[in-house]
Amino acid sequence: MSIILDHISYVYGEDGPMAVKALDDVCLQIPDGQFVGIIGHTGSGKSTLVQHMNGLLKATSGHIYFNGEDIYDRDFEMKKLRSKVGLVFQYPEHQLFEIDVFSDVCFGPKNLGLDKKEAELRAFDALRKVGLPMELYYQSPFELSGGQKRRAAIAGVLAMAPEMLILDEPTAGLDPKGRDEILHQIKQLQTQTNMTILLVSHSMEDVAEYVDRIVVMNKGRVMYDDVPKKVFSHYKELEEVGLAAPQVTYILHELRERGFRVDVNATTIEEAAEAVLQALKNDGK
Repeated sequence: MSIILDHISYVYGEDGPMAVKALDDVCLQIPDGQFVGIIGHTGSGKSTLVQHMNGLLKATSGHIYFNGEDIYDRDFEMKKLRSKVGLVFQYPEHQLFEIDVFSDVCFGPKNLGLDKKEAELRAFDALRKVGLPMELYYQSPFELSGGQKRRAAIAGVLAMAPEMLILDEPTAGLDPKGRDEILHQIKQLQTQTNMTILLVSHSMEDVAEYVDRIVVMNKGRVMYDDVPKKVFSHYKELEEVGLAAPQVTYILHELRERGFRVDVNATTIEEAAEAVLQALKNDGK
């Protein structure tokens, strides 16, 4: 499954005096099995962008193709798109409403028309994939911690068996431990299932270790679209638009400026440690 955005623009309040252009001629292709980070500061257009991918918003101009079909064609079934492209909102706990977690996760599959047994099997599988302990399945979702609520909400979308999962700021409001646990679980899910995942964030730190590709949004346009190492090489330009590279990028550049011959392209702590060790070995020769 792939999604192609072809010259997509979107204007909020198009016919009013307060019209705002949220997306401006965006072209992107999201192939099967890729883990993509969508990065940008508040107001950059990243959340507006992903809401186009499952048809929640309709572009002011341009076309979106899902498996080769134009989703704006009159005879296209939007329900089919939404069953294949799952979207978890910024505060997914707002999506929880049933009496217990298990019932909540069953809701989506039942809404697709599946029978009770199939819906329950999907719910069990989805809850297992997000790592929620079984003793929490029959508790009220409102009694869970913030991280547990996120896992339950993600499970509710996974139970609908999407081919693409879009997560809009899934770590918002979580402490560092909760943030790391959620991101690790998402990466594990992607590795095990080869599901296409889009992770929306304003934090380079959140995505540096996990994604295959980063799309940087700024003022409704794509500023960069490349592998993490290439994107982070523009760390000074990123700072100018209110973003920042991972801390290891700054540390390695500081070491280089002080005469330490270290590879500055590392994006994770493990890669940075290896770069420093290699530089020490080279200097010792």
